[in-house]
Amino acid sequence: MNKKRAKLSGAVIISALALASCVSSGGNLQAEAVNRPNTQESNTNYTSNRAPLQPLHFIKLPVGSVQPKGWVRRYLELQRDGLTGHLGEISAWLEKDNNAWLTNGGDHGWEEVPYWLKGYGDLAYILNDPKMIAETETWIEGALASRQPDGYFGPVNMRNGKRELWAQMIMLWCLQSYYEYSQDERVINLMTNYFKWQLTVSDDQFLEDYWENSRGGDNLLSVYWLYNRTGDQFLLELAEKIHRNTADWTQPSSLPNWHNVNIAQCFREPATYYMLTGDSAMLKASYNAHNLIRRTFGQVPGGMFGADENARMGYIDPRQGVETCGMVEQMASDEIMLSMTGDPFWAEHCEEVAFNSYPAAVMPDFKALRYITSPNHTISDSKNHRPDIDNQGPFLSMNPFSSRCCQHNHAQGWPYYAEHLVMATADNGLATVLYAANETTAKVADNQQVTLKEETHYPFDEKVTLTLETEKPVNFPLYLRIPSWTDGKATVTVNGQTVAAPMMEGAHYVCLQREWQSGDRVELTLPMSLSMRTWQVNKNSVSIDYGPLTLSLKIKEHYVERDSRETAIGDSRWQEGADATQWPTTEIYADSPWNYALVLPDASSLKQWKVERKAWPADDFPFTSESVPFEVKAKGRRVSSWQPSETGLCGVLPDEDALTGECEDITLIPMGAARLRISAFPHTDH
Repeated sequence: MNKKRAKLSGAVIISALALASCVSSGGNLQAEAVNRPNTQESNTNYTSNRAPLQPLHFIKLPVGSVQPKGWVRRYLELQRDGLTGHLGEISAWLEKDNNAWLTNGGDHGWEEVPYWLKGYGDLAYILNDPKMIAETETWIEGALASRQPDGYFGPVNMRNGKRELWAQMIMLWCLQSYYEYSQDERVINLMTNYFKWQLTVSDDQFLEDYWENSRGGDNLLSVYWLYNRTGDQFLLELAEKIHRNTADWTQPSSLPNWHNVNIAQCFREPATYYMLTGDSAMLKASYNAHNLIRRTFGQVPGGMFGADENARMGYIDPRQGVETCGMVEQMASDEIMLSMTGDPFWAEHCEEVAFNSYPAAVMPDFKALRYITSPNHTISDSKNHRPDIDNQGPFLSMNPFSSRCCQHNHAQGWPYYAEHLVMATADNGLATVLYAANETTAKVADNQQVTLKEETHYPFDEKVTLTLETEKPVNFPLYLRIPSWTDGKATVTVNGQTVAAPMMEGAHYVCLQREWQSGDRVELTLPMSLSMRTWQVNKNSVSIDYGPLTLSLKIKEHYVERDSRETAIGDSRWQEGADATQWPTTEIYADSPWNYALVLPDASSLKQWKVERKAWPADDFPFTSESVPFEVKAKGRRVSSWQPSETGLCGVLPDEDALTGECEDITLIPMGAARLRISAFPHTDH
């Protein structure tokens, strides 16, 4: 295992409330470095876990409280104007006529509607877009109207003579966001009656189908959500029932199945159950499941793992990819694990996926996505690459009509990320846990409203500036996450005065407690430097990081448009009126060599590389090879034996002693900006 990842994963569970001893006071300021936020108090401003559930370390603010700015805002606008916002005009599964979520006995949209709505609705609320909100409410009203006398709701999808519950799990999340936005009590009534019905189903008929059995943890989280609002005791009994009938994600050396989305989504189920029982073995089991898949299939940069449908022995090279579905589910799981555990590892991991893997899975204009994206990805065409890829068909091209699950489920990625930038804490404070420009309006202390403005170009810049606005002075704790890669060199100032509390090694938080006044300004500097990770099980290949960003070879990308109907995966369906000329498939081909080894004579070689800064893009979108705001100049040698495979996929990494050509100047760019990329490199010392 590479050293950086081993260090992060080692943060597992020492003590959920471990505190550092360094405290500094300046004026009325108290500064403390902590491993976890304080959970000895109970937040009085926001709904959190009620007893006997374990306290949450971070509490998500109601949807819309965090208003993203900068590049995250731009991403949400691209989603609105691109595939997410227009999928209702494209996808046959979202056609309203005879849709299973709008018509009793309808014949389509069972899974796809809630998959899409889960992100679309939150996007609508965050952007406060009247048209999108109205569209969201059409589907919400359909779900509310589908209630049956026995408490069941939604489409009746029968599997083996039993009602299958997977799609309802997704729709519950849509309803929960809608309740945050509207306070519509019909949501509480529907969920209460539905969960009472679930309790009547015998164990031998409950969560039996593959998807619902794997993903029972999603149902469990919704039960907690409702319990925290009603306190109904039967919900705790249901929580036990759900856990004992969900697939076993606690196995020490195996997983219930090896499907990439299941793993990214379901590894957190034991930790979710831990919130009820307090059994630390359950918490450790989720860490183990997360690490288990990565010990074999995830020895690659980007935070994900090789499972181009299912993880397969023998297919561990960085050319193996993962579904876009898997990326957004992993980001959501990281956000949930962060909330439950407070462990800053989960914030770092979420950023690793969000910055390095997910942006390359979609077109820059967000009008198409691809099913599979890899750390080493040198062609994005519509050909069949089986058996190099598990599935048979066109799984690499950017196609808005294709990739049925990812086509809809992608929508949650950036809206959920935006909602978790700033979170509430148990001690009536706030925490900046994922850094990006935003403006957050929240209640702190004794129900006093404040606005926290964050200005930054992070992760492309080291500086984060926070400015507070408040009607009157207010005393509350403000937590700042300090990433592990800063190596104790981060600095914090409050109103220009340096905070004296020393930084701890590894990921942690700095807690600033004081009586805050309007105009108070906090500046955080997170020094970034070049570092290297070695992937021993993948032929000692290396990846280069700059702070939270992993670097890739800059490859000249040649874009070719194709008819989306002709290049779609076999189970794709689109509406009769969908205009393929307005929504084309894009294939991407390399117009420059990609088969380079890095020249790294010794550990100090990175110091000779030059980081060249460029202007911030005028449109606030830094995730293309042209707009990315910095490049790194390095040295490389071509490896002539490293060629495409017989199916045309990027070849597996060459042997470590492979012959190389002449030394050349090469350019590296952040991995997320490279839709074709080499991110795990062979290397040579001369």
